[in-house]
Amino acid sequence: MRTPRAPQEPRTTRRTRRTRRYGAAGAAVLSLALALTLGAQATAVPGPAATPDPARSADPARQQIRQYEVAGLRTAQDRTALAGTGTAIDEVLHSSVLITADAGEAERLRKLGYELTPLADTAEGADFQAAAPSDYHTYASMTAAVNDTVARYPGLVSSRVIGRSHEGRDIVAVKVSANVAVDEDEPEILFTHNQHAREHLTVEMALYTLDELTSQYGRDARVTELLDTREIWLIPSVNPDGKHYDTESGAFRSWRKNRQPNSGSSSIGTDLNRNWDHMWGCCGGSSGSTSSATYRGASPESGPETRVVADFVRSRVVGGEQQITAHIDFHTYGELILWPYGYTYADTAAGLTADDRDAFVAVGREMAASNGYTAQQSSDLYITDGSINDWLWADQGIFSYTFEMYPRGASGGGFYPPGSVIDRETARNREAVLILLENADCMYRSIGKESQYCS
Repeated sequence: MRTPRAPQEPRTTRRTRRTRRYGAAGAAVLSLALALTLGAQATAVPGPAATPDPARSADPARQQIRQYEVAGLRTAQDRTALAGTGTAIDEVLHSSVLITADAGEAERLRKLGYELTPLADTAEGADFQAAAPSDYHTYASMTAAVNDTVARYPGLVSSRVIGRSHEGRDIVAVKVSANVAVDEDEPEILFTHNQHAREHLTVEMALYTLDELTSQYGRDARVTELLDTREIWLIPSVNPDGKHYDTESGAFRSWRKNRQPNSGSSSIGTDLNRNWDHMWGCCGGSSGSTSSATYRGASPESGPETRVVADFVRSRVVGGEQQITAHIDFHTYGELILWPYGYTYADTAAGLTADDRDAFVAVGREMAASNGYTAQQSSDLYITDGSINDWLWADQGIFSYTFEMYPRGASGGGFYPPGSVIDRETARNREAVLILLENADCMYRSIGKESQYCS
């Protein structure tokens, strides 16, 4: 059986060589029949039926929010150029993309030479939403569900407040492992959820994973073995203020960012998944405009929620070695599995060797084969910078993936699929989660190089 870990005991197991190499590396409803949907990275601006935020312009023309198809964007470079204007992309199609914009933003893009076609029945107020806020857990009911699980399985589950959001809400990390009270010398795996406020299905994914691991321990041999040999961390909501704001009115606001005011501006919020401290703001993959949905923040980790999670990850360095070996950041939508880097089109770059890339690909494709998602490098869609995946890999040496959950396109409900699909779409990722857990002790085993990297 496992033995407790001495708090500062140096470790020479599984990933010591790679840690030395990388530990310091830092430097709706309309279906287009002829379009091959490649997916949507979770980078959209407020959705078609969004309630205008009070901080937005008071100009009525700017408050008319619609979804548009932008034609003539066939390559990742084309899409990156559009994203570089500060416009976020809802969905990537074969030779076009879908975006959401108010009238002023649409006019600005047309002046830049983009061809925009409004989609039918997507004007603000149209009855297109596929769900109601009551279909999903609120922040309060999510917290209650976590507390209930801790109470029912005290030997398997514990939780701790790792910090607080801008508005003072607890950000909680939940640990799941046999002998959970002891910090043991085992691979650790992190799952993060709800960086983007409106992506409520990801919180349901966290609660599903928590329930499945605990209820099946001692019943399912595979789950039992994993909890006996792994330490699993879940952060069910990275952005609790945004989650609360998106639903508190009783109707979805299609809010994406956190709720932190921006100095010198009436615009609210930072895109937490552009606020991480690796290649922050480097490459046209985020916006410096406070009104943009992809606003990167005033500086790396300027979002308090980003800093809380980054500090938690840094706290898992024990004896000079990062204990977390693998990670999934859950988003919606697009049914994708993405890996680093997002800031460059290159398959390999500083801190990402051919072997590293091959291990990412092998495990990513195995997971995708289990859930039917599309596996690809993040920048195959378009450039993003300051993302959690790039930081976790380049700065901490953690194999970090993004899962873009259901649906594949806007016709499935976009960011708000109906509650009737929650059980199906969370369970759909059970096998993929188990695959990552099983590979987490040596990701290089997937390419036949266990002896080289994991001795």
